[in-house]
Amino acid sequence: MQAATDAVPAEAEPSPPALRWPTPPYIAYANPTGSGGPEPCEIEGINGQVRSAVLVALELDRRVAQIQVPPSRAVMPLRFDMFRRLTLTAPLAPVEITDTQPPDSSFEALVRHRPHLPYRIVLSDGSTRTGHTIGHVESDAGVFLFEPIDEHDRVQRIFWPREAYRELQVGEAIGRVLVEQQALTPEQVEQAAREQEALRKRKLGDYLVVKEIVKPEQLLQALEEQQRMPLVRIGEALTALGFITEAQLQEALQRQQQERNTPLGELLVQSGLLTREQLRVALARKMGYPVVDLDSFPIDADALRRVPLAMARRLRIVPLLWRNGTLIIAAEDPSRRATLDELEFTLQCKAVPTLASTPLDARAVTQAYARFGLDGGAEPQRPEPAGGAEAPNTEALLASLEESSDDDGEALAPVEQSDNSLVRLINSIIIEAYHQGASDIHVETFPGKRKVRIRLRKDGRLRPYMELPHTYRAALVARLKIMCDLDISERRKPQDGKIDFAKYSPQHRIELRVATIPTYGGAEDVVLRLLSSARAMPLHELGLQTSILSRLEQAVQRPHGMVLCVGPTGSGKTTTLHALLQHIATPERKIWTAEDPVEITNPELRQVQVNPKIGWTFSQALRAFLRADPDVIMVGEIRDTETAQMAIEASLTGHLVLSTLHTNSAPETVVRLLDMGMDPFNFADSLTAVLAQRLVRRVCPHCAQRQPLQDAQRDELIEDWRHLFPEDLRPSPEAVLAEWSASLQGAQPLWVTPTGCPQCDHTGYRGRLGLHELLMVDAQVRRLIQTRAPAEALAHAATQHGHFRTLRQDGIVKALQGLTTVDEIRASTAQ
Repeated sequence: MQAATDAVPAEAEPSPPALRWPTPPYIAYANPTGSGGPEPCEIEGINGQVRSAVLVALELDRRVAQIQVPPSRAVMPLRFDMFRRLTLTAPLAPVEITDTQPPDSSFEALVRHRPHLPYRIVLSDGSTRTGHTIGHVESDAGVFLFEPIDEHDRVQRIFWPREAYRELQVGEAIGRVLVEQQALTPEQVEQAAREQEALRKRKLGDYLVVKEIVKPEQLLQALEEQQRMPLVRIGEALTALGFITEAQLQEALQRQQQERNTPLGELLVQSGLLTREQLRVALARKMGYPVVDLDSFPIDADALRRVPLAMARRLRIVPLLWRNGTLIIAAEDPSRRATLDELEFTLQCKAVPTLASTPLDARAVTQAYARFGLDGGAEPQRPEPAGGAEAPNTEALLASLEESSDDDGEALAPVEQSDNSLVRLINSIIIEAYHQGASDIHVETFPGKRKVRIRLRKDGRLRPYMELPHTYRAALVARLKIMCDLDISERRKPQDGKIDFAKYSPQHRIELRVATIPTYGGAEDVVLRLLSSARAMPLHELGLQTSILSRLEQAVQRPHGMVLCVGPTGSGKTTTLHALLQHIATPERKIWTAEDPVEITNPELRQVQVNPKIGWTFSQALRAFLRADPDVIMVGEIRDTETAQMAIEASLTGHLVLSTLHTNSAPETVVRLLDMGMDPFNFADSLTAVLAQRLVRRVCPHCAQRQPLQDAQRDELIEDWRHLFPEDLRPSPEAVLAEWSASLQGAQPLWVTPTGCPQCDHTGYRGRLGLHELLMVDAQVRRLIQTRAPAEALAHAATQHGHFRTLRQDGIVKALQGLTTVDEIRASTAQ
């Protein structure tokens, strides 16, 4: 016991609870001295193997045993469903009768009362264990038995978790007792025992075979019950029912190695070893699949519309219900994994199988559809590709992918990265994401057999796109790495790269920025950002208000100074900078850019991609540019103090410097750079303008409802606008309305309500719109920077001149123009 105690790490936090183990329910057995500490034990796994360990705690409420496996000192949790039996190896002895008690006393009789009772326990796999126990203690978590091991009634303490057994009998059978007392005849007891045995063996599947499901609520309840049943493979179910022998099962499994596209049950039916009725009984009785009476079940027409008739006939399934993104189907063989994979891949939803009450040939499937006058429903809807390009046919593509079945529990063969179907699949994902206007493709992988998930970011929101079998995980990531020349053998570190997709599809001028990130369990995620145009946008297409556009053009036409574009990641800062550079790019100007990576290419610029891994940083690039006779320098991002200092020095020595920064607003940018250690006087002299921006969703032009602004809505927006001003500068409602009228150029202010249509995927929004906030540095603002004034003071000073408008105010104007909604503005900007 001392060795066991020493095995517990003293620094383990939090420490597990003290070990509590019941004793036989008789006075002769008391808690052993020093109980509560670790105990040596033996653990029998679900495969029957026994291993020595140290039990630190048994947490019945959590159904967890805390154990140590020497020589390790670590305490690890072991769930009750992970083992059959746990035995404390140190025996427990009864108390001894001492000389102080009188002989033949009632106390001695009480102490010696410890009857040996026979027990029989039927395990979950059908095997039986028998023995004798001196009492037992049973709870929801399991049963404690106490087997005597010698004539002194020392006992071995055994715990069987509830997950390990399905039947327990302690003591003499009640039937034998009733016969001895002449309460029943042996024939009556035998008949009752037969009925009891029949009832005991009837699992959920047996009840469903007897009574087929005819109502949706019954089906949902049965599926919920099935989730609680232990996982049984089809081969085990067939042998347990006696339909096939173990030798026949092994022969079929060997045959399946050559015919992996055929489920095990189908192979046995084709070979004549099994009838379809026997297969159906095994699926219901042992695997718990609910049986649905298709003639009486009220099939959901919405579910039928989601699956084309041709696909349903080919897969031999009938859609039953559509519930919260889940399709419930009736299948002839619900254990066939390839059927579910194809449905989930094509329809992009979860598919749950049930068992059809009758064989599903083409005629039976057609009759089910004909009951509702449907011809199989429409194909899954995809947004129409832009420019008239043909969208990839995902169903045809899926048909060419490798089908596989996991009925016998064997590992699926992983797909190779050079597989032609995989190459075409990746190309189709990129092309369709481009046609849908997505900005990012997220490939998310998981350890184990969980499927690979692919999501698209469209209009700033992530949306599910498709799921792939886990066998595509490694090959999918490797193929993407090869496309952007990354190291496919490096899976422990993040990598960055770029894909010129024109090499793989010449008709699509798409560039993608790729980032790989290792995740838990040895998996890797890949995020691809689509740089679809790879060209600079014209400045007038950025959605800038006329007053902001004119002042920003003046700022970048100056021969020197610093112009910053700020905002969170993904707010379009790089796009804005390249639009400005394109606007000022002339044969008389030499423009250098340092970017990481180069996202938008422009032949009028001299573009450099930095590489911090080799010391080629933004600050190093700035130093090199200053020796290369520049007129304009663009720095992709100011990330550190050294780069900021170099940018300020470059702007003070006669160069125009443009850069980006991650801050929330234009006035906060000034404070942020001063906090980084910039000299306030040099910084005030160099800074020309700060443009802050956000992206919000633009309402769909096809379905948006635009109505004149009501009085209550107008008053609410006026207060929202005025709240952004200090008390002494707060404009009157009339002044606000006058400013709105000037911004709207006399047009009527509108209130927009998104509704949703097929053009916008029923979201009500399509595309994005920029909100802008421009802080111009004049004499008053420059003095405030030199005195390190707070952001509020800078904003108030700019407001006094009437040319500064916050992000929220710019958003309100664009909402009144009918371009977006007030809810979008409030969700994306600060009060």
